Amino acid sequence: MKKTTLITIAVVAGFSGSLRANTGTAMAQLVEPGGSAIGKATFEQAPTGVLMYVEVEGLTPGAHGIHLHAKGACEPDFTAAGGHINPEGVPHGLRNPEGPDNGDLPLLYVGADGSARAEFFTPRVSVSGGKAPALLDEDGSAVVIHAHPDDQVTQPIGGAGGRVGCGVVAASNG
Repeated sequence: MKKTTLITIAVVAGFSGSLRANTGTAMAQLVEPGGSAIGKATFEQAPTGVLMYVEVEGLTPGAHGIHLHAKGACEPDFTAAGGHINPEGVPHGLRNPEGPDNGDLPLLYVGADGSARAEFFTPRVSVSGGKAPALLDEDGSAVVIHAHPDDQVTQPIGGAGGRVGCGVVAASNG
């Protein structure tokens, strides 16, 4: 029997505005660099931000940086996703006094079996529009999982290393 591992519940602070009650959901199928499916991320618009649920397997155990990237592309390699969602050009990092950028998220913790289930909340994006940048804007967005932990301060990505997972965010029906 497969053992389910770590559950992370994280709250991301740093947004002083308020989103109108936009409704919407989105989803990203996550793949590894060879193109094999490793999981999914779903997004649900909430009154003041977005709830993000991640289920993934086949990763190296331990902490991984996970971010929301500005372009809805993963091929030919995950660099097609560009940098973080960051229209104001602020520094990276949840611990950075001059940050965080809109794509910053807490760490994703992967258990000894290579799987993780996590829930994040971020007030710095919206699913499809509002006061915060939309995941489903003209050029889309992507979820990127990095090989190493993000120290939440170092520029540009907190020392999180290479990209080991990517998924294009797309509209979903619930």
